[in-house]
Amino acid sequence: MTQAESKRDQAADELSEAIQAALAGQDEGFRTLYRVVQPGLLRYLKVLVGADAEDVASETWLQVVRDLRSFKGDGDAFRRWTVTIGRHRAMDHLRRNQRRPSIAMPVEAMTELTGGDDTEIAAIETLTTEGALALIAGLPQDQAEAVLLRVVVGLDAASAAEVLGKRSGAVRTAAYRGLKRLAERLNGRDLGHGE
Repeated sequence: MTQAESKRDQAADELSEAIQAALAGQDEGFRTLYRVVQPGLLRYLKVLVGADAEDVASETWLQVVRDLRSFKGDGDAFRRWTVTIGRHRAMDHLRRNQRRPSIAMPVEAMTELTGGDDTEIAAIETLTTEGALALIAGLPQDQAEAVLLRVVVGLDAASAAEVLGKRSGAVRTAAYRGLKRLAERLNGRDLGHGE
């Protein structure tokens, strides 16, 4: 088992325990669910809806809290369920606003950096994350979503396929092509043609 697989299994176990705690009405369970799932969900939504990602994530969590009692499954299923809800909220948002997804670095994001850590390192990490998300956003949509779900959110191919309504092989292929295209861009060999 690789270190990444071990970490994903540990997060799934933590989520499974948190689901049970949240269902029992324990605040700590809800906090754990949010803490574990929100970062990947937010990054995914930033590519889909840009600066409106926080709003869409809020709508997602409202629905998660409302429908949690009907949820059945383990930690991996919860992550998949939450991302599926987020994707539906994002698509609704885009239809309402009738515009293409965009990514922007709002000035407010820089002021939210905490002073407890090294501010320079935190700023570089934020810019690096935003830059990586901007590169992913430049991919064709099927590739961008596959890369986000597999690499950023941490879903396996079958779970990502379920979220996207595709076959797992199609998701693996789209993720592979997207990662290959990103590597070419990072190496300065952007071919500039669609796949």
